[in-house]
Amino acid sequence: MVSCSAIRSMRLAPLAVAFVLLGACSSSGGTRQSASVNALYSQLDQASKSYETALQQSREGNLQASQLTLTRSLDELKKTAALCGSTEGCDPQRFFSVFDHMLRLKDGDFGGDQDLNGDVDASQAALAAGKAGAASLPQAQRSVTLLHGQKLSQLIAMNGPVKAALEMWLTQWRPQLMDAYVNYEHLRFEMWPQYEKADLPEALLFGMVAKESGGKVHAVSRSGAAGPLQFMYATGMRFGLGTDNGFDTRFDPAASARANAEYLNEQLRKFNDNLELTIGAYNTGEGRMGRLVGDDTSVSFYDPRIYDALPQETRDYVPSVLAAAWLFLHPESYNLRFPKIDGAPGSVILKRPASLSELTVCLGSAGGMSDGWFRTLRNLNPKLDPQVTQPAGARLALPKNLEGAYASRCVDGPWPILAGDLHHAVVPVVTSPVAPPVAASARRYKVRRGESLISIVRKLHCSSVQEVAEMNGLKHHRIRAGQVLTLPACH
Repeated sequence: MVSCSAIRSMRLAPLAVAFVLLGACSSSGGTRQSASVNALYSQLDQASKSYETALQQSREGNLQASQLTLTRSLDELKKTAALCGSTEGCDPQRFFSVFDHMLRLKDGDFGGDQDLNGDVDASQAALAAGKAGAASLPQAQRSVTLLHGQKLSQLIAMNGPVKAALEMWLTQWRPQLMDAYVNYEHLRFEMWPQYEKADLPEALLFGMVAKESGGKVHAVSRSGAAGPLQFMYATGMRFGLGTDNGFDTRFDPAASARANAEYLNEQLRKFNDNLELTIGAYNTGEGRMGRLVGDDTSVSFYDPRIYDALPQETRDYVPSVLAAAWLFLHPESYNLRFPKIDGAPGSVILKRPASLSELTVCLGSAGGMSDGWFRTLRNLNPKLDPQVTQPAGARLALPKNLEGAYASRCVDGPWPILAGDLHHAVVPVVTSPVAPPVAASARRYKVRRGESLISIVRKLHCSSVQEVAEMNGLKHHRIRAGQVLTLPACH
């Protein structure tokens, strides 16, 4: 006898086609709902409830009743979807959201024969169950795809918004995707263990890193969100990200990943493991998302009551994160090849004084890194100003495969000499002919390469970033190397 799960698979496929036609045939009715539209919506709700009843009957072992209820439910849904396409004022998005919810209900396989290893290696399932460690998994098998006992792939609805985001990552955003992957691979040893402890899938971590910062540890948004996972100051403080000897720990990859995992698990509990609502809350704020959802945590993110009420940024953000996570899991299915990166951590003890910028010059393209190592060195040494020379004897973090390159290129020979000569070059300062008067207590500061307004204020212990921005008429805190800033009295 054909299992109920097989029946479901066979029946949901043509139903999905019906929804595509429904979206193409929908009309733009008025805002008032007619009695016929309300009747369709009522039938839709009943079909959804019948589907959940079929699930419950299956879990109780009543497979015959489950199969009958399931058949009636899907037939009713297909019939109402067809009627919606020819009924003025009927919103097809209501049907899409219900279909999305039905596809991804927890324990949604029928007949008690769930295959949690369908798109993961057996060792990954063991890892999700706490029977193995991440270090024991080979490169191709390390991406745990289970979220609290559910397939991540089943939680990602392959709908229009996600498909559009996939196209963006594979075209216009492709350079950012590849940079994010390289950056993440070198940070993985710090960030992934935090997600593993929280029982969250690595693909989700990559999706958020790719969308939030592209793996740039020192990224700061216009709104003040900072770090690889872009925490606002107040939210960061709530999850233990503060200041450590003057260092903003939002820029710490491990601490940021830990805080992000804690936030997501908090919101997953609040939204009953609804992944899309949780990701949306991370972007738009849990307060706003909570008010929209109310007590109905089973509602789909794409339900018009939620989707239409959110800002465009959040409507784009959620599918973008999910699409990046999907590509992390299935690159070959999209003609995508991520570079092979040896992210094993290493370190060197400086044999001669050098800054991160100087090390970048003398390392060149060692290890086949055509874009150079500046970003990686900054990410692995987040507390260091890349322009400040570190003394001999200082220990710096770098990829382990660069330890030999440092010894051969950056200790003796022409490259460290060249790097030092370039680093200490002086650029003439052109003084404005009509310079505004400067208070006696103020001072001037020349911006160096790689510095941000936040790093300057932190280094010089000035009062606030906003005060410096206002004194210099800066928009969005943007500065450039060689620019001369007027600073207040800094101590």
